[in-house]
Amino acid sequence: MGRLTFGVGLRVDAADRDLAHVHRVMLSKLRRGEGFHFSWKDDMSLGDGRTTVWVHPDISLVCRLGRQISDFNPHWLDELAIAANSVEGLTFLPEPEAPGARKGNS
Repeated sequence: MGRLTFGVGLRVDAADRDLAHVHRVMLSKLRRGEGFHFSWKDDMSLGDGRTTVWVHPDISLVCRLGRQISDFNPHWLDELAIAANSVEGLTFLPEPEAPGARKGNS
């Protein structure tokens, strides 16, 4: 499990693989000086709502992963980048299956 912390303590916990992909998209946008909003569904202990933050190059952003991720899914990164550039903003999206991958035993 990883943790992404914004500013002075607002944080989101997520699976390492999910967080690593979202973080990579965030860094790409921040390197270009682009701001964007990022939303996530809150834990039931917080009321089961949604939190949205405005992310820009001037904020403090810390990403801690429980394990290193080296096999990034380029299709997932593309979908997350498209979301980050949309009105809806960046959010955790399910990992897409790689094109051409087959499900089940055929």
